[in-house]
Amino acid sequence: MMKYLQKLGKSLMLPVACLPVCGILMGVGYALSPHAMQGGDITGVAGIIGFFLIKAGGALIDNMSWLFAIGVAFGMSDDNDGAAGLAGLVSWLMITNLLSSGVISTITGAEANAAFGRIQNQFIGILAGVIGSVCYNKFKNTKLPDALSFFSGKRCVAIITALASIVAAGILFFVWPVVYTGLVALGSSIQGLGAIGSGIYAFLNRLLIPFGLHHALNSVFWFDAIGINDLGNFWGNTGVLGETGMYMAGFFPSMMFGLPAAALAIVHCSKPEKRKQAAGIMGAAALCSFICGVTEPFEFAFMFLAPALYLVYAILYGIFAGISVALGFRAGFSFSAGLTDLIFSSQLPLAQKVWLILPLGVAAAVVFYVVFRIAITKFDLKTPGREDDDATADEMKAVLANNDFTKVAQIILEGLGGKVNVSSLDNCVTRLRIEVKDYVAVDEAKIKSAGIAGVIRPSKNAVQVIVGTKVQFVADEMKKML
Repeated sequence: MMKYLQKLGKSLMLPVACLPVCGILMGVGYALSPHAMQGGDITGVAGIIGFFLIKAGGALIDNMSWLFAIGVAFGMSDDNDGAAGLAGLVSWLMITNLLSSGVISTITGAEANAAFGRIQNQFIGILAGVIGSVCYNKFKNTKLPDALSFFSGKRCVAIITALASIVAAGILFFVWPVVYTGLVALGSSIQGLGAIGSGIYAFLNRLLIPFGLHHALNSVFWFDAIGINDLGNFWGNTGVLGETGMYMAGFFPSMMFGLPAAALAIVHCSKPEKRKQAAGIMGAAALCSFICGVTEPFEFAFMFLAPALYLVYAILYGIFAGISVALGFRAGFSFSAGLTDLIFSSQLPLAQKVWLILPLGVAAAVVFYVVFRIAITKFDLKTPGREDDDATADEMKAVLANNDFTKVAQIILEGLGGKVNVSSLDNCVTRLRIEVKDYVAVDEAKIKSAGIAGVIRPSKNAVQVIVGTKVQFVADEMKKML
């Protein structure tokens, strides 16, 4: 299960890499056009440019589930084929359209549950990607009768994916509103607990992000689901001084300081040969969070690679949210808890003790960094740059004895006991990763005769062949033979 989650986490790297620049564009856009936050009129050259940047960034941020559906399906497929990405998109379109509010209202003859208005979320995107990849891996080589031969192979994947997605939509028709309504009820019960309630809410908000269900809680506290309307009252100056803003203020220390510090800890804990790559991912994610409060590039980069660490992360969020509210810090946001929103919200009448963001931020940075660094190193968590199959410096320098990739692949396959003995084949930067059926049938001497750098046997049925940076070409040839 953990191996599957780690593969899922890696598959999210492709779509997640698209998000930081979008978040930064939106942050700059809101700085140039602050009235766009409240849906006001856009005037002047700066306002128009700002609005343009907001829409440019929102094009991907607001459609994150599309990216996840395609990226997960592509990354989880056996051979990283584009047909798998198409299958993921087919699944997403099928599920979200069948469970849209309009369709549900037509089917039931009554007003749709509010849950169906939030069906286009990250969880559904990931689910669609998984469905698409499973259907692709299982049916990509299907052979149909001659009369239907046009739909054989990869062409039948989308059809089967659509059928599987109908079944998934049927299950979600019953499950999704129950879960969503339950979370709304939970949020309502938190009301009245003061700073402790704010901390519990922030903890649950982070914990539910992988499933896209944080919107259920947000509707309770930020909007007018049960009369709190924290966001609307704060910006409209219609709330209560000292109370309004308590369900938004707690996010600022963690998003602006805690998250970047945690990202730094991940970089410092990464393997030396992978540090630049980890720094690129984490640096962009940290900047994105600090400026405009977009945290998904950071969270989705490690939540599946190290789910236990994500739980710790959510707990830290809850703790600092509760402390911030208890100390009287009040601020609000229209987009998210980043620097841009803090600057503008600090000028509003209901903002209080905004200066506390500095000591709270420093404390959050220290705690997040220390906790993340200790947890990652002590429990050997597989955060970005620490995966088991990461390439070492020596492996990056490994050179094949020759560039006849077909011959190399053939010899390796023979050494593995032939294609009948291979259960699965994948590759990382420098290694072939193979699962075999019969451990005894593997001939290491035969594999090494292909001119590769080495063979590793991490478990009874696992074989890793160190090829070097040209591993992709060998993997492609082997996949053809399989």
